[in-house]
Amino acid sequence: MPGLPFTPEIASATEALRQKVAHVVPSLEWAVHAPYIAAINALKRERNAVVLAHNYMTPEIFHCVADFVGDSLQLARLAAKTDAAVIVQAGVHFMAETSKVLSPEKTVLIPDPDAGCSLAASITAADVRALKTKHPGLPVVTYVNTSAAVKAESDVCCTSSNARAVVEDIAREWGVDTVVMIPDEFLAQNVAQQTPVKIVTWKGHCEVHERFTAADIRDFRAGNPGVVVMAHPECPPDVVAASDFAGSTSGMIDFVGAKRPKKVVLVTECSMSDNVAVEFPDTEFVRPCNLCPHMKRITLPKILHALETMTVEVTVDPAIAARAKKSVERMLAVPVTKARHAA
Repeated sequence: MPGLPFTPEIASATEALRQKVAHVVPSLEWAVHAPYIAAINALKRERNAVVLAHNYMTPEIFHCVADFVGDSLQLARLAAKTDAAVIVQAGVHFMAETSKVLSPEKTVLIPDPDAGCSLAASITAADVRALKTKHPGLPVVTYVNTSAAVKAESDVCCTSSNARAVVEDIAREWGVDTVVMIPDEFLAQNVAQQTPVKIVTWKGHCEVHERFTAADIRDFRAGNPGVVVMAHPECPPDVVAASDFAGSTSGMIDFVGAKRPKKVVLVTECSMSDNVAVEFPDTEFVRPCNLCPHMKRITLPKILHALETMTVEVTVDPAIAARAKKSVERMLAVPVTKARHAA
């Protein structure tokens, strides 16, 4: 199907955005993107809608149509605070569910309902109930990369930003020295190395981060002398140990902003580097480029279609939503600790 026409009027209206992303979005691509950007931004105003974009969105979405951007924790907070009537979730399905759980009165749209998550698919509500039976008396800490039904069976949620803080907080509250942490095995193992709390894990993995190896880190350093290596804690523990910094996507952004390294490699989803490069053009980004096929299902044409048709609407059973909301709100009440810096 042909795209929307790129007219002189659209070129003029979007010029400031083009300049912002010029070194990560080629001019030939801009001619394709700009008409959708102009149409989306106009329709957002008409619909009283906002776009929440995860850090893994492509730059033309992240920088040109998103009203709020961030990692899972930030988007969860923003979903609860925005006064817009409509939320378009530029991310994956569990994020849209979380937005709906926190804002049941709002219309939440996902531009592609098949934008899923390997972690979310790795565990079910029945699995959580079985774990609670197997480990009675232990709190269940659940990563936000899960369905609302799984969150509803949990005691508290966490993200990669606050996982350690949540684990230690819930262990204190319950008076236990062990917690169950699901579903990301590597995140749980990495947190276990930072805290005296013992952690029961589950074998769920992110299909992007599980592919990185310690050998990759050695290759990055060999090919890029002086490079600062920053890893997401969903990576295997030996990858995190071999890195200079480990933290959430927002933690990585904060680190680059504070330290302004000359050259970095972000050991995470590929689009992250493009988005951070827009903000810090003086830093050279080595791009490992593991793509998330689910995040990449969200495109400008699909966002425009979602706003035009008000589809696909995300709904959550009210009984499940009420229980899931308690787990998410319990998480939001925990202060965020700083990400780990390597010694």
